[in-house]
Amino acid sequence: MAIFQLTLRTRIYLSMLAIMALSFIVTGGLAIYDDLERANKSNQLYLERKEEDVRNSLQYYLDEQGGHIRTDSIGYIFADKICELSTLHQMVITFFDLKGNYILSSNADMVDTLGIGEKVKYTILKQLSTGNQRALIDQASQKENMTLTYWYFNDINQKPIAIVNAAYKIPPVDRTEVTNFLKELGKSYIILFLLASAVAYLLSRYITKSLEVVSKRMQLVQLGRRNDPIEWKGDDEIGVLVKRYNVMLEQLEQSADKLAKTERESAWREMAKQVAHEIKNPLTPMKLRVQHLLKSWTDGSPDFEKKLIIFSQSMTEQIDTLSDIATEFSNFAKMPTSELSELNLILTTESVLELFKENEKVNIKLRANGVINPMVFADKNQTIRCLNNLINNAIQAIPQAGNCLIDVTIRNFKNHIIIRVNDNGVGIPSDKRSSIFVPNFTTKSTGSGLGLAIVKNIMNSFGGQVWFWSKPGNGTSFYLSFPVYSKIT
Repeated sequence: MAIFQLTLRTRIYLSMLAIMALSFIVTGGLAIYDDLERANKSNQLYLERKEEDVRNSLQYYLDEQGGHIRTDSIGYIFADKICELSTLHQMVITFFDLKGNYILSSNADMVDTLGIGEKVKYTILKQLSTGNQRALIDQASQKENMTLTYWYFNDINQKPIAIVNAAYKIPPVDRTEVTNFLKELGKSYIILFLLASAVAYLLSRYITKSLEVVSKRMQLVQLGRRNDPIEWKGDDEIGVLVKRYNVMLEQLEQSADKLAKTERESAWREMAKQVAHEIKNPLTPMKLRVQHLLKSWTDGSPDFEKKLIIFSQSMTEQIDTLSDIATEFSNFAKMPTSELSELNLILTTESVLELFKENEKVNIKLRANGVINPMVFADKNQTIRCLNNLINNAIQAIPQAGNCLIDVTIRNFKNHIIIRVNDNGVGIPSDKRSSIFVPNFTTKSTGSGLGLAIVKNIMNSFGGQVWFWSKPGNGTSFYLSFPVYSKIT
């Protein structure tokens, strides 16, 4: 299954938008966190002030009583006072003795409800006995939004005479301010997000446009011809890439020249063998014919004149064969340098097929429906040569008794235009397919076997390809693939 791939431009664009969205989330999160911290700290200070007021009030009242009272006297001395303070500060105040036993509360009915209990927990007594000025009840014992705090109630000599518990509600955090802040921040970020989207789009296009120019130039690189280096003004990252590309391009051309020279030398050696082989074949029968004619002359054969006429016709045919062989090898050896230009492949194909329509035994159909861009960058004459070769091969692949049906189709495929030449011939045997483009190879009884080798060389010079599909008895399809021509702006 193909994996969906985003373009570099899209990744840059989405990354910039993601940064904006992330900054909004982080800013909003920090604002909420800061507001909660500030609200909690404010509430804590507020409650500590209330607690301190209760401490001071109780201590002041104790001082009015002389600063010394017995623990068992707290019940009737402070009963009214803690009710007054409880109403004033909106909290429940409870007294315990130093062992943690219940003495008195401003609201005895809520002692159990609030989790205060009839006995101070050991953990609280431990905290107070170890020198802590106040002790907060553990979180697991809190009821609803109430907080319980304990401290020693000391006499004038700072000697503990009881334990005081204050239970009060934690006021809810006012979220109005942070909500309004987030609303205003959201409005600002919507405007910034829209502006950032436009800037991100333009910036991503600017960044990738330079890479697109370089990419298109790289796609036009072809071995076997001069490739111009890319000119780039500036020493930015793309400039470094371009400089490295130009160096590699020069090295590639040098390597290609060396390889081409080696291949040419090897090809000429092979060519020499093939030329010698092709010429040697008719020379042997020609020599025998000359010797036979000479013997007839020496023997004074009465039908010498008739034999001379036959000899003359035979020699003419053999000389014509040698001439054809020389012409074919000459054409293959020349392979003129391609003069590439903008070429309409549909019009060129139509002009080639017109030449074969006069043949009554050949039925040729051309289909080019749906071709979006028929323009390629190729040599017109050599393209015609390739098409002529494939059409001729298709005609010759049909048995003499049969009618030739040739279907030529032109279509776009990605960034290429493909021509398919399909025939209803005998097909190509599977054991001969690997050698179909090898020079001097042919499946016919006549010919030099250079036609398809020439087609392959021509297509390679265009930066294109040639291949085939064949099934014995069901015909053969040859394909020519041309890169679509696109101008670099």
